[in-house]
Amino acid sequence: MAANESLNHDEAPVLEALERYHEADELAFTPPGHKQARGADPRVTKVLGEAVFLGDVLASGGLDDRLSRQQILERAQRLMADAVHAEHTYFSTCGSSLSVKAAMLTVTAPHRRLLVGRDAHKSVIAGLILSGVEPVWVSPAWDPERHLAHPPTAESFEEAFEAHPDADGALVTSPTPYGSTADLNGIADVCHRRGKPLIVDEAWGAHLPFHDELPTWAMDAGADICVTSVHKMGSGLEQGSVFHLQGDLIDPAVLASRADLLGTTSPSVLLYAGLDGWRRQMVQHGEQLLDDALRLAADTRAAISDIDGLHVDGAEDYCGPGRAADLDPLPVVIDLSALGTTGYRAADWLRTRHHIDMHLFDHRRISAQLTYADDEASVARLLDALRDLSRHAADLTDAPGVDVPDPDELRMKQASLPRDAYFADLEDVPVEEAAGRIAAEMITPYPPGIPVVLPGERLTEPVLNYLRSGVRAGMNLPDAADSSLTTVRVTA
Repeated sequence: MAANESLNHDEAPVLEALERYHEADELAFTPPGHKQARGADPRVTKVLGEAVFLGDVLASGGLDDRLSRQQILERAQRLMADAVHAEHTYFSTCGSSLSVKAAMLTVTAPHRRLLVGRDAHKSVIAGLILSGVEPVWVSPAWDPERHLAHPPTAESFEEAFEAHPDADGALVTSPTPYGSTADLNGIADVCHRRGKPLIVDEAWGAHLPFHDELPTWAMDAGADICVTSVHKMGSGLEQGSVFHLQGDLIDPAVLASRADLLGTTSPSVLLYAGLDGWRRQMVQHGEQLLDDALRLAADTRAAISDIDGLHVDGAEDYCGPGRAADLDPLPVVIDLSALGTTGYRAADWLRTRHHIDMHLFDHRRISAQLTYADDEASVARLLDALRDLSRHAADLTDAPGVDVPDPDELRMKQASLPRDAYFADLEDVPVEEAAGRIAAEMITPYPPGIPVVLPGERLTEPVLNYLRSGVRAGMNLPDAADSSLTTVRVTA
């Protein structure tokens, strides 16, 4: 885009280019091989429809010419940056799992240090393994009563920098999957007083820039790089992610290069189009859409609170000294403790009996993630199912319990770098013999995808008991070599 060209948010450069592509009747002797659905199996198009294939074109040499002279993607990214108060924006078709790795590799480098909240998503840990960066773990703000982690405080990052002044920067996750948020202004100040950049993994916060009643958006709080999954809280397609940059601590060309190092050379125009159209939708209608969503969330929270045995976690439960700084009300987190069952058991029951899929579930909670796409009809169905769940609580009390350790027992010693342990010589040992050994794998309850065990951590009995009891209760451990946890992968 030319420097003097004005920004017009009525435009959707990717979508409009795709429309022109079809109007021009472009004929491609290039990938993708289905050739505008002509080669697609009719049994596939019966389910997916032809529109998916019609939107699946090459980004360069298809949507744009071979030299990308129309700058279609660049224009769409610049509009996105303007919409969310960033200086630069980059689209990713590999999800925020790629975006956060690119951000980490821009801020730091192999054999150097990065402050990282220990409640980070597994994609962050994967970034540490790939890069060889040494993490300096910053403890979350633990709620021992609810057995729940909130983002680390600004004071915790201050202490970590004082102990490790050579760290290249910091990474914090906010909001958490439970909706609690960090004091991003305070953490950014801690970093910037030292001339260090702040990365915010704001995968759950795509909607935050578009309404004043929502928690503070990372760019407005002074973060240097922010990673956002538009497919989570926006209307982008799965894997649609953006990462934003501002300030002078990070070279935009370096960030783009790191993303190119990790990303695909065959990006999906479908995902680009979803990101582009969502930006236009939010600039034009986002405030009203979120007004409606916030009203619906408030009504839903009140209605669920009236159901016997259900407690909806709110700001009074999550926020305050030593806890979270703020709360996004759209994740409706429901504590089932009074029903005498687990979130795993309740979620399975709701899916089997009512065909309702909950967002996350743990030893005592389930969560319904609301967005502006929900309405009275979808919420009414949820409420009917939850009332039925309450009525059948007696049928659910046979759920195995989970042995959740105290917060200080969840933290294990990092005995070696995650990369060194992951690539070390390995052996699988019976879980009964794993305590004291160094883990060579991630073990992650999913959702929400926050690892309990990291490569390089020395395993302890309380953590192993927690995971074993969790598996018996229905916990999903998809990244463990043995998801039943009969054995654990350790360094030889």
